[in-house]
Amino acid sequence: MRPSLLDPLFAPLPSLPGIGPKVGPLYARLLGEESVEACRVVDLVFHAPSSIVDRRQQPKIMDAPPGVIVTISARVDRHQPPPPGRSSQPTRVFLQDETGELALTFFRAKGGWLEKALPVGETVIVSGKVEWFNGRASMVHPDYMVRAEEAANLPLVEPVYPLTAGLSPRILRKAIEAAVERVPDFPEWLDDSLIRAQGFLPARSAFEALHTPRDAADIDPRAPARRRLAYDELLAGQLSLSLVRRRMRVVPGIPVKATGVLRAKVLAALPFSLTASQTAAVADILADISGTDRMLRLLQGDVGSGKTAVALMAMLAAVEAGGQGVLMAPTEILARQHAATIARMAEPAGVRVDVLTGRTKGREREAILARIASGETAIVVGTHALFQEEVEYANLLLAVIDEQHRFGVHQRLALTAKGMAPHMLVMTATPIPRTLVLAAFGDMDVSKLTEKPAGRKPITTATIPLERIGDVVARLKSALAEGRKAYWICPLVEETEESELMSAEERFQVLTSVLGPDVGLVHGRMSGTEKDAVMQAFKQSEIKVLVATTVVEVGVDVPDASIIVIEHAERFGLAQLHQLRGRVGRGADASTCILLYKGPLSENGHARLSILRETEDGFRIAEEDLKLRGEGELLGTRQSGTPGFRIASLEAHADLLEIARKDAAYLIERDPELSSERGQALRVLLYLHRRDEAVRYLRAG
Repeated sequence: MRPSLLDPLFAPLPSLPGIGPKVGPLYARLLGEESVEACRVVDLVFHAPSSIVDRRQQPKIMDAPPGVIVTISARVDRHQPPPPGRSSQPTRVFLQDETGELALTFFRAKGGWLEKALPVGETVIVSGKVEWFNGRASMVHPDYMVRAEEAANLPLVEPVYPLTAGLSPRILRKAIEAAVERVPDFPEWLDDSLIRAQGFLPARSAFEALHTPRDAADIDPRAPARRRLAYDELLAGQLSLSLVRRRMRVVPGIPVKATGVLRAKVLAALPFSLTASQTAAVADILADISGTDRMLRLLQGDVGSGKTAVALMAMLAAVEAGGQGVLMAPTEILARQHAATIARMAEPAGVRVDVLTGRTKGREREAILARIASGETAIVVGTHALFQEEVEYANLLLAVIDEQHRFGVHQRLALTAKGMAPHMLVMTATPIPRTLVLAAFGDMDVSKLTEKPAGRKPITTATIPLERIGDVVARLKSALAEGRKAYWICPLVEETEESELMSAEERFQVLTSVLGPDVGLVHGRMSGTEKDAVMQAFKQSEIKVLVATTVVEVGVDVPDASIIVIEHAERFGLAQLHQLRGRVGRGADASTCILLYKGPLSENGHARLSILRETEDGFRIAEEDLKLRGEGELLGTRQSGTPGFRIASLEAHADLLEIARKDAAYLIERDPELSSERGQALRVLLYLHRRDEAVRYLRAG
């Protein structure tokens, strides 16, 4: 159903000249796809340049500044090939102008092509960096060489694109030029007054300007072409979210009339009282679910802020009203941990809790499915298995989704389709800046948990260079002798030739040789059963040190672990480091987080690690992470249902996001089916930005 106008852009990438079987895999890697067959021409159109090469400086030879790209016009004086039998030495070609001589240096030049490209006596134009040795000018392998009469073929300002190993800049530029030629004249989907107020170019002109920068200012995110394309991308995202939300609210919600009886029993048995922000969040949720509009609320809580208790209170309200609640987690480990915690807390109220994951098999699975269908099971905790076709609920009133950014929008819809329009609460332990909340979740109502539960002690955070790793291991050995437990986090699972980073498996072997059999290993490539067994051994103190990858980042709860060492901390994002640090500080002992880094750190690297030393406030850390790294890595990838912006930058374009949010709401209110002339143009925008699912919801309407 994609408009035929877009067919040239959605043709397979190999339809462009020069993209054959040899370079195809390189393009796939560059564009983050599994194969080149999954890539489309439009993917290159959105592959924005990151900088420029400026060849406009055109000095005489003797005036050429060192180490700067220049363009020089001079006459070819002579060729100097390497001596016979010394082919490893370079060929030199000497150029002269009225000020002096320039030596062009070429290594492994074969086949006489230099004589053809640079004939003696011809005036040529060369571009590259000039270096000076003993008063003599030299240029190694010029970037460009053309004869004087072909000067128009030498681009004086050239875009520089993000690359992948093996793909040459020139080949990529040619492919992008061919892709941009296929951009059609789009129907205008923006309002005239907005175009005038923002000084926006037409969309096609903006794409052309994006890929033909005239100077460094054109690469800036605030350049006119980038702002137009960023707004289009943000508007497509906000329209999608508005359509999804409208779709989710087509069927009115069932008012949940909670009695408070079950919640009172659970609260009375808890060894702690809810914090003020937990109490406020529960009140927000109860108010939402008591009405006929379906709740769609985001619960943001820092590491250890008690989101699970809030989720349980919400699900108990659904049970009090004669319904069921589900909690969906992104991983097997987290689902089973949530189930154990919730079952323990819900026991005083006599509420049945079951866990359902992909590993639940055979008779056990059949029995659980039967209990869910009959309503005997009041609360179900699990992974994506919760919304497979075979799972039937007696009366699903509330769906809770944990670590929401790991699930796509359409998985959320699949889950909510299981009930008669259940209310939805999504939770994240990654505090998200407001602009990212708007970009990823639209106008979702938000509750924040701002305190830590009583008794949580501050975590001492230290940054230590990797050269002192021996000291860290020695201190760890002493701590183990005192009965303490520790995590050791590594960024890789196994050693690779491409990386110098210590892998989890190798670090496990090294620590075992020093600390003995008290060391365990867990990583994402292990089976669920293997991971569970190691985690259980760590919980029960059968092992004292757990070497792990970021599989332990979210939700793993071992209260008596009080030390975490994070190796190559400079390779992790701030929010991820904060998540990992939250694995300790959960018990009675004072806790320590050691960030091992490989120096020298960049200024940005110093700033990031300093923030972690200064604060445990996840919301402040998230804001700083957005400033230092941008939104690209903060929530995850495009495949996980997050923005994954290709042009827009939430730091640079926050003002446009606010406008796009309001415009999307207005447009959907005025033209809910996008059937008007402008609505049809907006459908083109949605397809252009790969928001096909949103258009399908429109048609299903």
